[in-house]
Amino acid sequence: MPENTTMPPLATNSTLTACRACKAPSPYLFLPLGDHAPAQMLIRPEDLDRPQPAFPLNTQVCLECGLIEIADQIPADFFRHYLYVPSGAARMHTHFHDFAEVLAGIAGEELIVDIGSNDGLLLAACNTLGCTTLGFDPAENIAELAAQRGVETFLAYFTPETAAQVRDERGPAKVIVTTNTFNHIGDLHTFMEAICILLAPNGTFVIEVPRAKEYIEHTEFDNIYHEHVSEFSLLSIAKLAANFDLEVTDALSLPDIHGGSMRVFLTRKEAPRAPSDRVGAMLAEEMGSGMLEQRTYDELASRVEEMGRETRAMLDDLKAQGLKIAGYGASARGNTLITHFGIDTRYLDFLVDRNPLKHGLYSPNTRIPIKPVSAIEEEAPDVLFVLAWNFFDEIYEQQEAFRARGGKFLVPLPSPQIV
Repeated sequence: MPENTTMPPLATNSTLTACRACKAPSPYLFLPLGDHAPAQMLIRPEDLDRPQPAFPLNTQVCLECGLIEIADQIPADFFRHYLYVPSGAARMHTHFHDFAEVLAGIAGEELIVDIGSNDGLLLAACNTLGCTTLGFDPAENIAELAAQRGVETFLAYFTPETAAQVRDERGPAKVIVTTNTFNHIGDLHTFMEAICILLAPNGTFVIEVPRAKEYIEHTEFDNIYHEHVSEFSLLSIAKLAANFDLEVTDALSLPDIHGGSMRVFLTRKEAPRAPSDRVGAMLAEEMGSGMLEQRTYDELASRVEEMGRETRAMLDDLKAQGLKIAGYGASARGNTLITHFGIDTRYLDFLVDRNPLKHGLYSPNTRIPIKPVSAIEEEAPDVLFVLAWNFFDEIYEQQEAFRARGGKFLVPLPSPQIV
């Protein structure tokens, strides 16, 4: 998983004094969400009575490049033990299989390095295509899962020093890829320095990450939390890359991945490639959406508070009917949502999650027990509050038995609704 530092150079206490991408001063604070424990800091039963460390979650935006961001306050080495794995969602298996074919087409027989390779789902797909691969991840427990898929992991944070070590031992990488990790990086400029050390002169750096445009349009405030310190616009990536003699040569929208993502291809300016028409179209789309205008974010903050009022009113009504409610998805974004909205055991009897690493633990802040998905049939809740709303279609199809007995879903985003 990604690089983190104890306190990044651009942070003062709980806010950023300059944009971590383009370095413009004074990002605009538009959505203070209160104090949160880290969203992946699930609680063991023996620690339930102990206080958790909590940090302010102050969402800012750079009005020069459209980067939505928070200060990186996570302690060093937080990601040495990690609980999120992409393989829990069926959609990600198909997505990474298709993505592997793209990467293989670029790399040929040369090295592909995945930064934040997690349980090896993407690189395993690359390996089946005959690629030469190496993962980068500091989480030993996750690297063990990758090894079971036949994926080799360099067990370390990605830094200029470790990038140089891998380059010296394995040669430069024709492709460096990072999926849903770039948004974890507190010090982007040091990370990019490491990319430039490891990337071959004719290499391609590929970033797949949630996109700020969808964050705004769908009110996805829950996709910023202490591990997700940034929500990128394409413009913010382009401005960051220019500091390192890299340029965006292609980009595409991925509307069905994590609530709306993008895939961005960067190459060295010294190995010129004409940018695709999609780059200009996506940049124009961002400018047309008001991404650099303060009022856009003031309106978004108002929608978040209205969403909270509507969601709590729905839950209050369901509880007044005597219905039993469980949450589906002990996800980090879900923990941000229920913490900010004050949704705890008064509303939710338990959470379920497909990831066995989370079973038997409790959600941060709200201390809701986490159980296997089988608890839906065993304990028969009447309503599932869908915290993993970005996978709702998949969850809906999987819960045929729940639907057959009259079960309902409360989906909070992009606006609260009963399904």
